[in-house]
Amino acid sequence: MRSVGVLGAGRIGSAIIRALKSCTPDLEIYASGRSEETLGRALRFGAKVSRDNAYVVRNSDLVIVSVKPYHFLDVYNQVPADFWSGKLVVSVMAGVRLETLSRVLQGAKVFRAMPNINTLVSKSATAIATNNNNSEDRSLVESVFRCFGSVYWVPEEYLDIWTSLVGSGPAFMAEIIDGLVLGAVSSGMTRDIAYKATLDMIEGTVKLLRELGTHPIEIRDEVTTPSGTTIQGLKILESKGIKAGLMEVVETSFRRSREIGIEIDNSIKAKISH
Repeated sequence: MRSVGVLGAGRIGSAIIRALKSCTPDLEIYASGRSEETLGRALRFGAKVSRDNAYVVRNSDLVIVSVKPYHFLDVYNQVPADFWSGKLVVSVMAGVRLETLSRVLQGAKVFRAMPNINTLVSKSATAIATNNNNSEDRSLVESVFRCFGSVYWVPEEYLDIWTSLVGSGPAFMAEIIDGLVLGAVSSGMTRDIAYKATLDMIEGTVKLLRELGTHPIEIRDEVTTPSGTTIQGLKILESKGIKAGLMEVVETSFRRSREIGIEIDNSIKAKISH
């Protein structure tokens, strides 16, 4: 693979460009955008830029569709149909199903990918779904997304759950972190020290869980001593229903992700049927 195209070099699109250039400096990257700011950022990150989506598709071996879902058909209508034929096309758009992508982009080999905002620091966890069983195609797609984090191959029906857990997850984690920090501030610690220490604590806990390969409950029990500080804090977590609340957060976000996906997919289907 010699070239990758990014249709829609916005926040996530430009992060993908930067990560790809860092990972594979010789890779040619083409990018499109709607504004001078978007194009300028993609250019600084090493892409060849254009407002012409057809130019990007024509010159790319693999195309990443990173536009807002409601702009997808606008992009499609700007590109001659035969340009898609035989292309590897990876959609990072929320909601647009593989069936719909295949119907619109006839002849393309379509994939869906769900990275998250951690792409900005090359630490995304990305889910990829496809009906394509060609191992070479799958390997090429995976190699692109491994440039900015870990990759998980999942069935398409997992993607709405993935969006709620991993896509929205950084926002949920940021809220939890802020709550812990504010608790330390309320107890008398400066915010700066509390914030940095909380990030270090979370990073260390994640590393411990990974390296030990243990269940989180075992770490909890290792830290908890009879009549100690941890058990008093855990009692508050239980009394406030924090674990049940977190479960409901993911479940509610999942249902909304599914609703949005159905709305978007039906809207596109309705437009292409006319």
